[in-house]
Amino acid sequence: MSRNAKEGSELYEKLFNENINLVFLKEPHINTEIYRQALETKVPLTGNNVDLILEGINKYLMVLAEEQIQLAFDQSEKEVLDLRQRTREGMKTASLNGKQIGIKKGTKLVTKKSIKAKDIILKKSRTFNGNNTDEEVMKLAGIAQGTYYKYKHELIEEQIESIR
Repeated sequence: MSRNAKEGSELYEKLFNENINLVFLKEPHINTEIYRQALETKVPLTGNNVDLILEGINKYLMVLAEEQIQLAFDQSEKEVLDLRQRTREGMKTASLNGKQIGIKKGTKLVTKKSIKAKDIILKKSRTFNGNNTDEEVMKLAGIAQGTYYKYKHELIEEQIESIR
């Protein structure tokens, strides 16, 4: 729902105020419906001096509900950070044991998108007798600058290899 606990709490409050119902499968105690009930459920006042104590109890229940929401987001953030740390440690251990992490350097992946983009580069780029600049071809192909130049370099290498 968010990148960190603070952002999650703020978003929760914003969506709650917009009457959007949030349902948390693993944390049902912070569903907006439960929070809304906590806001509406107050100890009834009696009309005498005991009301001072009852108002304090009502305020305490509200603070308790807000703390539970914050605690749930804090716990979620901690779990994500722990998972990232364990992943880094696992990758480091695997690397130290000689395991390949990710694809090998220099490996060329062929995807439908790369085939389509390379086709556009071949037909449209001035480098390959087209009429468009590199920037125009990037937009036509819908690819980033780094990807464009990587594909263009691969196409040039393929042409050189086919001549040999």
